[in-house]
Amino acid sequence: MTQLLDEIEQRQEVAAAAEPLQKVCIVVSKGSLEGIYPALIMANGARMDGIDADLFFTFFGLDAIRKDRQAKIKVATVGNPGMHLPTLIGVIPGMSWLATKMMGGQMGKLDIPPIGEFIELIHDSGGGIYACHASVEMFDLCEDDFVPQLDGILTVGEFYERSAGAQIIFT
Repeated sequence: MTQLLDEIEQRQEVAAAAEPLQKVCIVVSKGSLEGIYPALIMANGARMDGIDADLFFTFFGLDAIRKDRQAKIKVATVGNPGMHLPTLIGVIPGMSWLATKMMGGQMGKLDIPPIGEFIELIHDSGGGIYACHASVEMFDLCEDDFVPQLDGILTVGEFYERSAGAQIIFT
């Protein structure tokens, strides 16, 4: 037990001596409510703490910044172990709508803004909003398909250049 406590103390000392985080780049690849909100909350928290933050939307995560899809994002009920429901119940018509409505009510109580407002808030605070070039091409999209807060469409190489020195987080 003493050895374990010593190891914990050593890790705490190393963490305390580490440089403070200066920048995060968050990759958003899921297009469900529970796939998008963690990234938005983390990016907003970073900006509130003076940490540079970029969001890189790829694959179905692009739905969060697509004009035609942003307001239609739902909770994934099928195959979502976090729902604690058998998959069969998740496929019942209206279950996703109901789960999304319930989640929206809970978030409203906590004063968590809708996705569009959250993206605007992050962008206006200096956070970067980027789409993945390969995903944009794969889904046959163009810059006009996205919200006005989009700062650009980046290749993976350009994303890595922007991420130099940052902590990359994948949600």
